[in-house]
Order: sequence, then structure tokens, then C-alpha cells
Amino acid sequence: MKSVYDVAQLLKKYGIIIYLGKREYDIEMMEHELTELFKHQILDRDIYAVARGILKQELIKEQKKNSK
Repeated sequence: MKSVYDVAQLLKKYGIIIYLGKREYDIEMMEHELTELFKHQILDRDIYAVARGILKQELIKEQKKNSK
């Protein structure tokens, strides 16, 4: 898993499709859904950690881009 697209495909396996119209919001919602899957012990800790790290990095990039 290397990109937000890969995380979206992971969520899609569980029937979760996210599109809010703004990339920053999409990433935040993906992070929320990942956390819920992890809390309910559906996702493995390692997969969760990698996916969340990807989303955190992308969210920071997106927030910097939008603050300009």
C-alpha cells in the first residue's frame, strides 16, 4: 500500500466508498472509517498503521496546499 488510492481500494473491499467532493474531507473520512474497522477488529494492526500513515501524510500535504 503506497497511496490514498490504495487505501480507498482497501476500504472498498469492506463496502466503504467515500467521495465528499473535497480531497481533504475524503482523506479525513477515510481515516475515520479505517479507525472504525480497526476498533471492531476487522483490520490487522499492521495494515491499519500503514494505511493511517499514508492518510496522515496526504492530509498534511493537502492542508498545506489549501492554506496557500
